[in-house]
Amino acid sequence: MQLTSSAVDNGLRLQAHHTAWTTCLFAGEPGAAQEHCEAGRRLYNPEQHLAHRRLYGGHDPGVCARYMGAQVHWLLGYPDKALTIGSEALALAEYVAHPLSLEFVLVFNAMLHVDRGEPELALQRLEVAEMLVAEQRLGFVMEPRFLRGAALSAHGAFDEAVACLREALAGGLGARTFRPYGFTRLAEALGSQGQHRAAIAAVRQGMEAQEETAALRWGAELHRLEGIALLGLNRLEESEIALQEALRVARRQQAKAYELRVATSLARLWGEQGRRAEARDLLAPVYGWFTEGFDTSDLGEAKRLIDELA
Repeated sequence: MQLTSSAVDNGLRLQAHHTAWTTCLFAGEPGAAQEHCEAGRRLYNPEQHLAHRRLYGGHDPGVCARYMGAQVHWLLGYPDKALTIGSEALALAEYVAHPLSLEFVLVFNAMLHVDRGEPELALQRLEVAEMLVAEQRLGFVMEPRFLRGAALSAHGAFDEAVACLREALAGGLGARTFRPYGFTRLAEALGSQGQHRAAIAAVRQGMEAQEETAALRWGAELHRLEGIALLGLNRLEESEIALQEALRVARRQQAKAYELRVATSLARLWGEQGRRAEARDLLAPVYGWFTEGFDTSDLGEAKRLIDELA
């Protein structure tokens, strides 16, 4: 970034931020990623930076700043702003009429809808992306079956979700940086089936993939799902240790979305142990931090649990 700070051509600065926002997001540093996305959005001009779509990564940096910005805002605890920015990314991709950029938006917006608890919308975005890829003979940035499996799991079709995710992980489609995400979704689906030992195995594979790829973004989720699986095996002390570690990771990364999920899981465990006051004291402040997204599945689940603990 320092090398381009005095550059006359703001295109170099734009690409420095472009590299940084992606790197920071996957490294589990959403706060820094947000700063770079915002800087990139300010610098970007669709006409001035037309050539960037060919020269740097094969996609439009202004579109990328928005769909990555949507991911960042969701992680930081702003699910409605994330949705707005994701819509802006889609509109810009359609305006610049660049197929690969449009594919990227559709895929990342599908991921956003999964995280918001909107599997139907995720599947709609994914189906459009698959048609676009077939028509334009493009490659997928991410294994699409990760998203399909996640959406199927959210619908309760766990057998189909597990098969889909296992097939995807056995293949080599898409960037390797998304493999931790694939294992995260597999662990979630297996746990929902009651296959807790298999879920723990998927978590361990996800953690190994994190180390190999330095894609630490899903670390809190992996530890949380490990804690849930250990709880399913009645290994209560180990479950709490895993959930506490998930909470530390989420807080270290300032990932409020994951902190809410972990706090909900840990509060539920404590509530079942009769530690209702502790559970409420943990979850209520995290829930109270949020200012939007109250119609999303995570916030709805947290609110119901708080009410039960009252």
